[in-house]
Amino acid sequence: MQNYREDKIDRVRELAMQTILRVYGAGAYANVALAETLRAAQPTERDRRFLTELVYGVVKAGDTIDYMIGKYVSDLRKAQPAIRTLLRLGFYQIFFMDKIPVSAACNTAVELAKKYGRRGAASFVNGVLRTALREPERAALPKGRDARSLALREQHPLWMTERWVRAYGYERAEALCRCNNTSAPLSVRTNTLCISRTQLIEKFETAGVKARTSAWVPEGVILRAHGALNVLAPLHEGLAQVQGESSMLVAHVLAPEPGMTVIDACAAPGGKTTHIAQRMENRGRILAFDIYEEKIRRIERNAKRLSVSIIETAVLDAREIGVHYKEQADRVLVDAPCSGLGVLRRKPDARWRKSASDRKTLPPLQREILASAAQAVRKGGVLVYSTCTMEDCENTAVVEHFLKTHPDFSLEETGAFLPGKKRAEQMVQIMPETDGPDGFFIARMRRL
Repeated sequence: MQNYREDKIDRVRELAMQTILRVYGAGAYANVALAETLRAAQPTERDRRFLTELVYGVVKAGDTIDYMIGKYVSDLRKAQPAIRTLLRLGFYQIFFMDKIPVSAACNTAVELAKKYGRRGAASFVNGVLRTALREPERAALPKGRDARSLALREQHPLWMTERWVRAYGYERAEALCRCNNTSAPLSVRTNTLCISRTQLIEKFETAGVKARTSAWVPEGVILRAHGALNVLAPLHEGLAQVQGESSMLVAHVLAPEPGMTVIDACAAPGGKTTHIAQRMENRGRILAFDIYEEKIRRIERNAKRLSVSIIETAVLDAREIGVHYKEQADRVLVDAPCSGLGVLRRKPDARWRKSASDRKTLPPLQREILASAAQAVRKGGVLVYSTCTMEDCENTAVVEHFLKTHPDFSLEETGAFLPGKKRAEQMVQIMPETDGPDGFFIARMRRL
C-alpha cells in the first residue's frame, strides 16, 4: 500500500469496489452483496442509486468490459483483483455512464489503487484510464450481425447469444438481449386477504410511491420511483408481496379453490405458495416443500407476514413427493428448478453464472420431479408445471415427455386459464421482449 489521501477518495466508489470484489472474489450474489453494503453504509438516496448503478452495471457488463480493457492492457488477469475491479469501475464510468465527471472517476481510482494495490499500481491504473480517455476508439465494440458481436455489444455470454440466434433469428435475439439490459419493473401482489388493490395503491401513493395496476393479473401493482424496499410500510405490514407478473399467473392457471388440498413441490421462497393461499381464501391445506431448511424458514416468514395460516412446510426432495403423498392432492404445482433465462433483467450477475451445460443437466431433473409430483394428484385433479425460462428443452420437451409416459394425464388449454386476456395456447410461453413481463412457461394438465 502506498501513501494515499483519504479526502480524495469518493466513499461510494470505494464501497462499489469492495462490493464488486465480493462478487468476483468470494462468489457472492450481486444483489445480496449490495444489500449488505447498503445496510451497513446507510447512504443517502442519491448515493444509494449511484452505488447500485456502479455495482450492477459493472457486474452486468462482464466479458464486454474486460474486452474493452483488453484493448489497452495486454493481460488483465495478471493484475491484482482490486486493480482489475478499479479498471472495470473506471471503464464503466467512462464508457457507459452519462453525466459522470471522468476526472472524479480517474482520480478516485488512482487513490484507491494506492490504498489497495502494490507499488506501481496507481501509475498503472492512471495510465490505462488516461489512455482510454485519449483514445476511446480503441474500445469500440464490433458492429457485425453475428452472435459474437451481439454478445459483446449487449453484454451477454457468447453461448447464450449463439443459442438465441439459432432459435429465434438475429433480430429477435438482439431484441431479447436488449430487453435483458433494461430495468425490470417492480411488481407486487396485493394481499387480498387483508386489502383490496385499490386500497393498496392508495397506501403506496400516500407513502410517495408511484403505483399503477397490472394489466396481466388482478392482484398486481406496478411500482415506480419507489426507493428502497426496506422502508416501504405496505410490504412490512403484510399488505403486499414482491412478485413478478408472470409468476402471479401460475396460481391463476392452477385455479385452487377454498377447502382443497394443494401441494407446492418446489415452494421456496413462497411467493406462489402464499398466492395460492390467497386464491383459496386461506381455507384448506397447502403442503409446501423444499430441500433446504433455510428456504423453508423463508416460506414460513412470508406466510406469517401475510397472515396466511394454511401452509404446512417440510424439508423434502420433490422427487420423493409421490412416495409420501400418493393421490392426496387436488392440485399440485411443480415450479421446477430451471436455467432462469427469463428473469435475467432482475439479476445482473445471473447471465454470467449460467452455463451452456444446463440444457443437459436440468431436463432430467425436471422430468424426475414432474413424474414424482404427478403421483400425488388425485383422479380429476390438476398438475401445473412452470419455469422462469424460455428454453424448449426445459419446457415443452419436458411436458411432452411426461405426457407420453403418463397417459392418465391430458394437457388442457393453459392459455384459457389466464386471468386477463386469454391465449389459444396449449402451453403458455411468456417472452419478455414481446410480452413485457418476465419470461415464463406454464402448462396445465389434468389427471383422468
